[in-house]
Amino acid sequence: MTSASVQNYLKAIYQLQEHCETVTTTALAQYLDISAASATNMIKKLARLKLVRHSPYHGVELTTAGEKMALEVLRHHRLIELFLAEALGVPWEAVHAEAEKIEHVISEDLEDRIANFLGDPAHDPHGDPIPTKAGKVARPAYQSLLDVGAGQSAVIRRVSDQNSDHLKHFSKLGLIPNATVDVLHREPFEGPLRVRVASGHEHTLDETLARGIWVTPPASQKTAINKKRK
Repeated sequence: MTSASVQNYLKAIYQLQEHCETVTTTALAQYLDISAASATNMIKKLARLKLVRHSPYHGVELTTAGEKMALEVLRHHRLIELFLAEALGVPWEAVHAEAEKIEHVISEDLEDRIANFLGDPAHDPHGDPIPTKAGKVARPAYQSLLDVGAGQSAVIRRVSDQNSDHLKHFSKLGLIPNATVDVLHREPFEGPLRVRVASGHEHTLDETLARGIWVTPPASQKTAINKKRK
């Protein structure tokens, strides 16, 4: 058994590794909202346990054992989120915080029961991939909504679950996984975007909000791109 604190660090390192090549002590401390000294002490402990590798100029990275643990707790977390949302009707902006409290204590049997109840799902309510029981996780090629050009459409696949207020706002605007959004206008230098959602309503999103939404081109656009390549 590993402590909840160790699991939280491993999960945080895994999630940071998804978005940046080097996970620094500073980045980890900011992500977990702790002091740099606390992060440094835990990294040393994780290194002694052979769960991470750490060097001054290459940051911290998970070992095979560390990644296995991180994916296990991520599977618990995301299954719990989906169960809370679908079975209990907990709002999607609240399931992340609730799952943080439960993910460390559920048994493997309960994990299996939740997965079976939900039909062995592939994604949580926010579109994040749920690792399989074997520790495999899908890594689809999504792009940030911030990178979609004016006049283009996109399908939302994933939204950041790190800010409950943002999630409430996304839900209110209809910016949820599998929804189609049209980018009508964008200011230069990563300025605000003007978008239209399926309901026909138009909304302005600043850089922070747009960066927290990941998308893919709609199927029709993918077909056109593939034809051009041929």
